[in-house]
Amino acid sequence: MQRTQLADFLRRRREAISPGDVGLATGPRRRSPGLRREEVAMLAGISVDYIARLEQGRSSQPSVQLLEALARALRLSNDERDHLFHLAGQPPPPATGQAQLARAGLVRMLDLLTGTAAVVMSDLGEVLAQNRAAHLLMGDQTSFTGDRRYLVYRWFTDPVIRATHPPEQHERQGRELVADLRSAAGRYARDRAVADFISRLHEASSDFRRMWAEHEVAVKRTDRKTLIHPQVGRLLMDCETLVGLDHHQRLLVMTPADAETRERLELLRVVGLHEFSHAGGAAAPEDDAAERREEL
Repeated sequence: MQRTQLADFLRRRREAISPGDVGLATGPRRRSPGLRREEVAMLAGISVDYIARLEQGRSSQPSVQLLEALARALRLSNDERDHLFHLAGQPPPPATGQAQLARAGLVRMLDLLTGTAAVVMSDLGEVLAQNRAAHLLMGDQTSFTGDRRYLVYRWFTDPVIRATHPPEQHERQGRELVADLRSAAGRYARDRAVADFISRLHEASSDFRRMWAEHEVAVKRTDRKTLIHPQVGRLLMDCETLVGLDHHQRLLVMTPADAETRERLELLRVVGLHEFSHAGGAAAPEDDAAERREEL
């Protein structure tokens, strides 16, 4: 682990990013254009004290999970992310053609949609960034690791997530996720990591195997669905997906489809963000949580 070089790299990357690049307001009292340590800590989901120790070259070796969180928070390119891992003495994750960081322009759009739930997703269904309204609606979607980063994997392997959708919609939701993954898999025909991911899904779920065998293909662009929120109940949402020309990143915008849902979302905004058990939330596995507590 190269503590001095790691400290310098993290400090310079933090100072090089403007708040607008990560969807934060600039504010009138900011003395420098870069991010504050507390802002990086908030974006990465770690403590300010640990950020300070990293930048002062006196931290313990960061875990892979923590490095991934820092790479997302600092909007590192793939090359910069690999450099971060090397400085920390960890092997970098394998390079793939998949989108891993939300484009700065899309993040700024999230910031503009202050009252509307919106997320930036990869074409494999990983949430790369989300605004506060989406956080209130869905919980933290950006802190998953491994295969659980992808919604399709969680849908077929974690029964808790299905509780956020009415039972009568489960079959349709599963089919739509599989058809969307089919479309993405065609673009990644030579990507071994994607093929291995699909193989693991085959092993994990008989429902996935059944739906995959039917070879339905469709990119999700518009939908109306019912979500069951633990605090405000049923929400009927219209979902519009804007797909980029390269198909690698999408902006998903969710708006209330009726007056009752609009009122319940207003109530949710008043209540504010509370900790809750939610299938979309980012409850880390126990071993990851223990590791993070130790580091913090």
